[in-house]
Amino acid sequence: MAYRTRTYIAADWTGDSDAVEKLHQWNDSKFWSLSFTDAHDLTQSYDTSLPCSIKRSLKERMDASKTFVLIVGEKTNTLTKGKCSLCGSYNSWTGSCARGHYIDNRSYINFECEKAVEAGIKIVVLYNYANIYRDKCPESVRYKGTHVPMRYYKNGIYYWDYEAVKNALSD
Repeated sequence: MAYRTRTYIAADWTGDSDAVEKLHQWNDSKFWSLSFTDAHDLTQSYDTSLPCSIKRSLKERMDASKTFVLIVGEKTNTLTKGKCSLCGSYNSWTGSCARGHYIDNRSYINFECEKAVEAGIKIVVLYNYANIYRDKCPESVRYKGTHVPMRYYKNGIYYWDYEAVKNALSD
């Protein structure tokens, strides 16, 4: 097993990019004291790549990670991107890949969550809300690790909760 030093961030990158950006902002700032090295800096994947190629790359990143962070938002538990059945190489008649690859109909998010559980690494689930909504969280990590909201509500305004996130990541 490779030496694990990185933090792996999984999220709906279209729906929860604000939360991902906030994590990186806190990490890159001299004022805030989050300190992690993003596993996604190791290898690049492109949306035009085959799902199986992207999953191979995700697995490499996971293998180098000591912490798995899942950001849960509105669509996290219903995402389908990454399923082989949605790939142009998938033959629905035979249920096989025209390129000879294995078939994996897990979404990228479900794949990442299951790999984190298999790896036995620290799991932190951050909700892009002021509350925890476990029904929006993939089943494989729904009751695993530390779950905290990334926001809090005060005087009619939602704020980012740096302290809660920092504590969850440092536990």
